[in-house]
Amino acid sequence: MVSSPARYLVFFQYFGTKYSGVMETSNDQSMVGVQNYLEKAAQNLKPIVPIKFHISSRTDAGVHALCNSAHLDIQRAPGKPAFNEKQLISSLNYHLKPEPISILNAYRVTSSFHARFSALSRTYIYRLLMGCTHHSEIPVFERDLCWAPAGGYLNVPAMQDAAQFLLGTHDFSTFRSLNSETPFQSPVRTILQADIRPSSGFLSQHYEHRRLEFWELKFRSRSFLYRQVRRMVGALVAVGQGKLTPHHIKELLEIKDSRAFPPNAMAPPSGLFLKSVEY
Repeated sequence: MVSSPARYLVFFQYFGTKYSGVMETSNDQSMVGVQNYLEKAAQNLKPIVPIKFHISSRTDAGVHALCNSAHLDIQRAPGKPAFNEKQLISSLNYHLKPEPISILNAYRVTSSFHARFSALSRTYIYRLLMGCTHHSEIPVFERDLCWAPAGGYLNVPAMQDAAQFLLGTHDFSTFRSLNSETPFQSPVRTILQADIRPSSGFLSQHYEHRRLEFWELKFRSRSFLYRQVRRMVGALVAVGQGKLTPHHIKELLEIKDSRAFPPNAMAPPSGLFLKSVEY
């Protein structure tokens, strides 16, 4: 008699620079997804049925995750007990070496649990570096982990005022990039948090003399539209640079048209991190 599969919720992190994003891609591409490596590692657990990771939150090429999540079903050979959480974490991490991907936690869950649809909210942070007049001034240890917008310093109070317009429930059509899912998705989202606060940099005490400032933009919502966070960040930076006023953010929301978004204003992927998925 074949035993029923065991379902697990796993939390994992990754340094996203070398991947095409979190989602699986065909292996013949020059860059592949984090999911490819997760599933390749999972096959070493010798399941009866190939293991599929159902990812909770999509991230783009170059975007990082401090903590993403997924569920997976593992069916073992008859007579073999289900893995306990500790075994699963250590086995997957062993087979993920040397990729910059790590399993943080695993929990046995019911067969009705779904990593994507059971999530209550997702939190993203975006790291900005101010004080650089040229890209070469970004500390080596911070490259690919932040965005240093041109011009050095930004008007943070104006950005904080502008961020307030994003809070609450709105039609975010202007703040999404179009993709194949666009026709099937409602553009209405509820932003529960939109904060801009000072942050620390990696080894920042060693280059304090250079007057570099790190700031963190934090956004929390049940779900986000395709590239919504990067477009919100880009618009807020444009406010900080004086290219837009805080009130322009309200106007962009009211236009409800992705073509109205300022050209070339989307923030690059390097500064974006999925911080957490809450259940």
